[in-house]
Amino acid sequence: MLTAIKEQQGQYPTALAYQRQATKLQDSIFNQAKSQQLITTEARYQTKARQARIAQLAADNTRQQHQLWALLAGLGLIGALAFGLARSSRRRQRANTLLEQQKTELQAQRDQTNQALAELKATQDQLVQREKMASLGELTAGIAHEIQNPLNFVNNFAEVSTELVAELREGQAQPTPDRELEAELLDDLTQNLQKITQHGQRAAGIVRGMLEHSRTSTGERQPTNLNALADEYLRLAYHGLRAKDKTFNAELKTDFAPALPPANVVGPDVGRVLLNLFTNAFHAVQQRQKQGEAGYQPTVSVSTQLIDEQVVIKVSDNGTGMPAAAKQKIFQPFFTTKPTGEGTGLGLSLSYDIITKGHGGTLTVESQEGVGTELVITLPI
Repeated sequence: MLTAIKEQQGQYPTALAYQRQATKLQDSIFNQAKSQQLITTEARYQTKARQARIAQLAADNTRQQHQLWALLAGLGLIGALAFGLARSSRRRQRANTLLEQQKTELQAQRDQTNQALAELKATQDQLVQREKMASLGELTAGIAHEIQNPLNFVNNFAEVSTELVAELREGQAQPTPDRELEAELLDDLTQNLQKITQHGQRAAGIVRGMLEHSRTSTGERQPTNLNALADEYLRLAYHGLRAKDKTFNAELKTDFAPALPPANVVGPDVGRVLLNLFTNAFHAVQQRQKQGEAGYQPTVSVSTQLIDEQVVIKVSDNGTGMPAAAKQKIFQPFFTTKPTGEGTGLGLSLSYDIITKGHGGTLTVESQEGVGTELVITLPI
């Protein structure tokens, strides 16, 4: 019974030991057949033990095969990863090389752009200087014509005064001098000297205006009589054009606000703006006059007003006007409606910057082709 129980429990060596003990105890009872049965049972137990061992070995072998396959799969994955990393490294190297080439090309392009920008800036500076010199040329021509009038008066009155002095000396040389004639001659001489002084001061004022215009602006604002400034530059621009074209004549109209308070502005800068606007206005009416329109009278007008603590200056003409497309671009740098070689396209652009950026004002334009143009400046007091 113990043998059977151990056998069922799989404890074959223990079952065999029990069986041997039982056999030794039953030698006297069992016959030769029982001995043979014992041998058979022992062989059976050994066979089962070997089969169990074989099954265990087979299971171990299967597990080792699975581990081997897993190891091989891991090695394959590592190899694929290593291949991918190597390929990625090669791509990265090619990308870095391409990036360096692009950086070199971009640097070269940046250097070329900087050089072109420097050249453009130098060209712009030259054009700005050219515009200033052109403005100065217009002013100089007007001044030369304007200053001629007071100089003519000075010369004429000086010549007449010389004759009066000579006549006075002749009268004094007479045995009986005519006191009434002497008094009359002295009165005429005094008036002539006053006229000489007056026109000499007028010439000196014109020269001062020329020097102020040609002098580089310091940007310092000072109270300025805009009525006098506008009137002065209107006549200088007119005489400047007449110095070039003796046949040109135009009607000048002024409508200045009485008792206009002084405006705190940079006088030379605003003078440049007005000179530019007047010059453009006279050029426009001159071009329309050349078209031979019957009954046409060139007219340039300037007016001032005080509206809401702002001085409004209007410069208008009845010249050729401009189309809407040109009006939209009139304040852009280098844009001009004048023929090639007659303008830099910087005058109105510089004027716009002086009024808007330099003085916090506005500069606008209204124009109709074939009718005329009006430019309006507003400046705070």
